[in-house]
Amino acid sequence: MKKSFLVQLFTAIILPSFILCGCSIAGNGDSADARYSGKFNGETIKILSGSENKELSDILDECADETGVTIEMTYQGSVDIMHTLQSGAEEYDAVWPASSLWISLGDTAHKVKYNTSVYTTPVVFGIRRSLAQQLGFVGTEVSVGDISDAIQTGQLSFCMTSATQSNSGASAYIGFLYALLGKTDTLTESDLESESLKRDISRLLSGIDRSSGSSDWLKDMFLAGNFDAMVNYECLIIDANQELVSQGREPLYAVYPYDGLSIADSPLGYVDHGDAEKQEAFQAVQEYLLSEDVQNEIQKTGRRTGFEGISEENMDIFNADWGIDTQRILSPITMPSEQVLKKALNLYQTEFRKPSLNVYCLDFSGSMTGEGNEQLEEAMAQILIQENAERNMLQADRDEVNIIITFSGDIRNVYTAESADAGSLERLYEQVSREETEGGTDMYAALKKGMEILSEYENLNDYTPAIILMSDGESVTASQPEFTECYQELGLDIPIFSIMFGDADSSQMDALASLTNARVFDGRTDLVSAFRSVKGYN
Repeated sequence: MKKSFLVQLFTAIILPSFILCGCSIAGNGDSADARYSGKFNGETIKILSGSENKELSDILDECADETGVTIEMTYQGSVDIMHTLQSGAEEYDAVWPASSLWISLGDTAHKVKYNTSVYTTPVVFGIRRSLAQQLGFVGTEVSVGDISDAIQTGQLSFCMTSATQSNSGASAYIGFLYALLGKTDTLTESDLESESLKRDISRLLSGIDRSSGSSDWLKDMFLAGNFDAMVNYECLIIDANQELVSQGREPLYAVYPYDGLSIADSPLGYVDHGDAEKQEAFQAVQEYLLSEDVQNEIQKTGRRTGFEGISEENMDIFNADWGIDTQRILSPITMPSEQVLKKALNLYQTEFRKPSLNVYCLDFSGSMTGEGNEQLEEAMAQILIQENAERNMLQADRDEVNIIITFSGDIRNVYTAESADAGSLERLYEQVSREETEGGTDMYAALKKGMEILSEYENLNDYTPAIILMSDGESVTASQPEFTECYQELGLDIPIFSIMFGDADSSQMDALASLTNARVFDGRTDLVSAFRSVKGYN
């Protein structure tokens, strides 16, 4: 056990630029999402982090107390962290993504120093244990091909984060490519042109029945729903199983595809802006997190730490009955070059993934006049104008369908682009930009219309469908029960993601999220960023 973990840790720390792993999207980055105050009123450091580190809140709180350093955490996803580093990360003193890869891609000015892995965790399939047993995956070696075969026979479907927005999804996806190609050397651009690869990866990704922009939220969505499996970090599979067992539900069984495995190395690095006091405060925090006792506390959260493997006192957390294998020699895939990686992610977004079916319900009530309407148009421009979408890897895929329902006190117009070509989507944007604001607000009529439209698709399972609502006001509540009844009668698993801004009633949007196993995004600070984030969820 000690030898295998040492091999794994050496690979994760010494060769970080060759490991792809995941982190999730959360928050817009304009203010801290969590603050841990040092009791000695010392220096404050602002850390830009992947949201999987939210689970370390108690440890960070203790760190602030012990070091006297106030820690402000802002949670973003891999693409946003990369972009922030590329622009200089002036607002932050440190970065803590799930993967060294995104520091390598983003830190073009070479400002990040002292980056060191705090923990590691592999990306695995978590499959309902009885189903894993039925598929013959328990106690044996499993390949990506085995998983794909189970998908093609209709025995398995799974949830996964977006490969272009979350590192857990990206790591799984790149691993799939290596496995399906049978690659033992580095992935190349010519490999990605293989027609057999396009066929095989599309078949595999057809097994995704719900997507997410966040690994942490993917776990929460799984717990609230009724799904077969999810691709996620080993530590989040452990966390999910603890919750499932406490609820008297069936746990997941961890499957480590031997031909496409990725590992998250969770590096914490200092962003050097020439402030010696900030650097000293950072090093105090980093030293605390890497200390022996704290590494053991981190290990208790299901993360792998240290050179000695899993301690005896923590072995029950890494439960072998759940398929958690601490003796396996973890051999992660070799990352391709930046150019190949970007091409692979673009192909995922535009050709390989299951196509999206988006219904946008957009508020054009009188209260949207002025800034609200301008923000809405700018947000839609980021999605529908493909030159903008490409910058954030949110391009429309080949067979994507986009439907826009505009509303105020009632439904106003329904616009549809069955084609995903740039011209069709720009025409859709032009139709939105010609809308005028007036009247009251009834979002439920628009939502009901959206559900009715989606219910008419006989091949809905061939898409990843979602309704995206944006409103700045309180809707007419008299129509809420009618919509709820409509949603339940249709019996379709359609998430309704809401973007709240202005004086929107969060209770109404929260109720929609609860009803449809979705979530609410706060666009009051940065509506465009919120819109980009929600699009990463389908």
